[in-house]
Amino acid sequence: MSIIIRLDLQNGDILSELWSLQHKAYRLEAERIGFHEIPPLLETRDMLSRSEECFYGSFDDSGELMGAVAVQEESPGQLTVTRMMVNPDFFRQGVAGRLLEYIFGQYPGMDQFIVSTGKLNEPAVALYTKHGFVPAGLEEVAPGVELIEFHRSGRL
Repeated sequence: MSIIIRLDLQNGDILSELWSLQHKAYRLEAERIGFHEIPPLLETRDMLSRSEECFYGSFDDSGELMGAVAVQEESPGQLTVTRMMVNPDFFRQGVAGRLLEYIFGQYPGMDQFIVSTGKLNEPAVALYTKHGFVPAGLEEVAPGVELIEFHRSGRL
């Protein structure tokens, strides 16, 4: 069983654990999509501690951080999933899906949820599609590197 809670980035232990998770997860995505300038990989612990995003973490029974998601309300009624990360030790165990479902439950009044991922990040594309997101746009962020933006109605 796991528990999902809001993360306090002013807690040094939580911050360090989240930063470490972020680097493990995004290094793998960088390899997958062939782009190593992913913003979370360039972020220091101090930068992360000042983030205005709201972070939620999924912990296993022993207290290990299995995964985390960050969200930000960009405009009224629109919530953007700004980060999704899963510890590689917990890949393919439903962690990311549970985090998404938690977010949907925590923000029931949203008209729309938005998320982006690298076009070549097949596991993320499959995850978002499985959870009701549909492709809404494609943007080349670097030569040969495309991001897909997905939207999901908040009123499913």
